[in-house]
Amino acid sequence: MRILLIAGLWLDGSAWDAVVPGLEARGHHPVPLTLPGQGDGSASATLEDQVASVVAAVDAEDDRVTVVGHSAACTLAWLAADRRPDAVARVVLIGGFPSADGEAYADFFGLQDGVMPFPGWGPFEGPDAVDLPDEARRSIAEAAIPVPGGVAQGVVRLTDERRFAVPVTLVCPEFTPVQAQGWIDAGDVPELARAATVDFLDIDSGHWPMFTGPGDLARLLATAAENG
Repeated sequence: MRILLIAGLWLDGSAWDAVVPGLEARGHHPVPLTLPGQGDGSASATLEDQVASVVAAVDAEDDRVTVVGHSAACTLAWLAADRRPDAVARVVLIGGFPSADGEAYADFFGLQDGVMPFPGWGPFEGPDAVDLPDEARRSIAEAAIPVPGGVAQGVVRLTDERRFAVPVTLVCPEFTPVQAQGWIDAGDVPELARAATVDFLDIDSGHWPMFTGPGDLARLLATAAENG
């Protein structure tokens, strides 16, 4: 199975370096994506630029693909299902939920000179970062890529209701499957409330399991892809 991997804010395709070998060992073909505005010097990149890049990666494959999104990029993975519902076999969401139509993609922190820089670890203290050692924190912060304002503040547009038929697997790191199901049932995640199939996989990690538990994450992603 071809597995497209989309990392969250401030990260590029290299975030998956430690996950790729585990997927390949299980017979899959992982494709980490580095999107416009992720380290290419393009501070003018927009959300639609990133969506178009993900869709192009889906179109480049000869067969149906699993699309994995981490954190804010869960919305990008879901947008791939919206734009190509017949080509996406499964969407896997790690530590995040898809935004609804009309919502901002990731307008979480203030912009500086047109980009959203990594805000430091303060906002993520607690379950998100509890398993990240100091060295990993330094490494991630030093490599963090400011997010173009046109991406962070881009408006999500969902148009094809066939996306709801695409199976979803939610990998739960800093929250539990029970908590996630509760948020969905309460109406906090309207896109997943309408999805026909939502499975849950638990992982004992904080918000960035690709760094703190890459082997376990590879195993779960392989399991999800094989169920597609």
